[in-house]
Amino acid sequence: MTLFSPSRWHLGLVLALATLLTGCAGVTVRTTDPATYLAERRSDVLTSGELSPAAQEALRVLDLDSKRCLADVPWCHYTIATATGLYDEQRMATLAELWILQARKAQQVPSLPGTRTPEDVQAWLEAARHAWAYLFFTQRKPSDRAFEDRQVQVRDYYNHAVQQAVTGLFALRGEAAPSAPITLGSWHLTSDFSGVWLPANKNIPNELVPATSLRFSGLRNQYRRDGFGAELVAVFQSDADRDLARTAQGMLEGPPRPPYQESLFPAVTVVLNFAGQSLEEVLSTREVQLQAFDPYRVRQVELARTRVPLAGNFSSGYGLWLARSGFATQALRTLVGLSNGIVRPSIYLMQPYDPNRRTIVMLHGLASSPEAWINVANEVLGDENLRRNYQIWQVYYPTNAPLALNNQAIRQALQRTLQHFDPQGTARASQDITLVGHSMGGVLARLMVSSTQGQVLASITDTYGLDPDQLDEQLRPFVEFEPVPQVSSAIFIAAPHRGTDFANNRIARWVSNLITLPFSMVEQFADLTRQLAHASPRIGKDSLLRIPNSIDNLSDADEYVRLMANLPISPRVRYHSIIGNDTPNLPLADSSDGIVPYRSAHLEGAASELIVPFSHSVQEHPRAIVEIRRILHNQLLPSNAPSKP
Repeated sequence: MTLFSPSRWHLGLVLALATLLTGCAGVTVRTTDPATYLAERRSDVLTSGELSPAAQEALRVLDLDSKRCLADVPWCHYTIATATGLYDEQRMATLAELWILQARKAQQVPSLPGTRTPEDVQAWLEAARHAWAYLFFTQRKPSDRAFEDRQVQVRDYYNHAVQQAVTGLFALRGEAAPSAPITLGSWHLTSDFSGVWLPANKNIPNELVPATSLRFSGLRNQYRRDGFGAELVAVFQSDADRDLARTAQGMLEGPPRPPYQESLFPAVTVVLNFAGQSLEEVLSTREVQLQAFDPYRVRQVELARTRVPLAGNFSSGYGLWLARSGFATQALRTLVGLSNGIVRPSIYLMQPYDPNRRTIVMLHGLASSPEAWINVANEVLGDENLRRNYQIWQVYYPTNAPLALNNQAIRQALQRTLQHFDPQGTARASQDITLVGHSMGGVLARLMVSSTQGQVLASITDTYGLDPDQLDEQLRPFVEFEPVPQVSSAIFIAAPHRGTDFANNRIARWVSNLITLPFSMVEQFADLTRQLAHASPRIGKDSLLRIPNSIDNLSDADEYVRLMANLPISPRVRYHSIIGNDTPNLPLADSSDGIVPYRSAHLEGAASELIVPFSHSVQEHPRAIVEIRRILHNQLLPSNAPSKP
């Protein structure tokens, strides 16, 4: 038997020759999963730091690669712009990506980490211009590419390049006003800030922070709107911060005057409009206009004669404000009367004032601050319909002060704020205000919609044997008041309307003894009690009545709280209760959130009452937030329009 038959030998020889002549197989195949396919398909210079498959394909058509291009940028860009084989969309999108690579390379200067240079800003302008050309001046319209991944990528190139170019220009501008024309190399830029609100007497922000770069712990969600433009947070210095910076010694006490603080961290969306009415004109221009918009007010803009959605970020400014506020420490210092606390209420606008949006006024509780509303405010403004119809004002008040003083001071602060922004009182923002109060803030909110109807005055005059006509006008506002006329609805959350026995226990009394009222507050009450002493034969002429603090006023044994609990709420006001229950094994009537019992938080006549299985900080519970949103949505229905006074 032979090892090889002739036929087998010939077959082997043929196979060997075929292998030598043809090499390996020209095409092999492998399978991949959907996640890998989508990651490869959608990766690009922004997500992976490498050119997208579409850009690499365009380079291969011209026998180019990214390394050669970055080694000789002018030659590469000229080749892509002039060589045949690519259509305009491929050229513009690929050039936009390459300019982004070039801009990042220009930013990575080892000797100047984090420093912006004219070279990198000009590269970002080029990236934005070529993305602009792709989006608006190639053969197909944006609507023709509505479902294409590549258009979304190029829109992102434009937005990111605008963000980097504008923040770079801001860093290089020096002390020039934002509206001043800028010349950078061969580029000439003009600015239009008519579409954005700036705080009074503040023309230049201290910082311009990319909203897309911020991540927050503590915020349940970060809300934004897709569209065109760079999402930024303009950071302005407050009057208090300015004064502190100018004062070499110590810390200044109290919030800035007047009793309102305009939004110092407004959301801003910026676009760059490149001159030219054709692809050729756009590619040859160095004229560009920067336009800034308030995303709360503007939802669409016209770019290159095309109506497009405007991007917006509605959480980053709010989150950055809270992160830098120092409220947590300041609130505790206020409670015990230390320096750098606050001595009077201040109203903080969460967004630029809008006369056409209804106003929500939020009041926090004891030893707290606007941080109590972290997720409530964010979730309200994250809802598109609520955002279009409401604006949020947060009251920050000294929680060591007696209820009577805070009630009067907050009323005055609110009226002065409304008078400042709407002197005629005709704007939607000044009508049908909604109060939202948690804990002690809920008690204050109820006082603001209640009428004393002479009850408090009668009680004081009976107690101290006074003739009502003997009371000075300075004292009357603390004991006689009417509902705030602009308020038409209220939401009371875990509010101890009838006090709580928690304020009587040993720990609460110990804390109460630590509370110290500021000198100015003590003097104010001293003047009032001296008036009582001089008017009443039952009080010694030189004696002073004890000044109650906030914990005293939360006790269910406190005479002031007992008196206030019976005041009637305005029939015009539609009110709601949200109550925590941290004692599930007890009957509802005997239940409590751990601090406030149900019987104290419950109010007869409420339009709705929600019991949430949670502790006293129930305002942060998702179910409570959903309920707040439901109430606010329902208020917008024509059938729920409030009656006129």
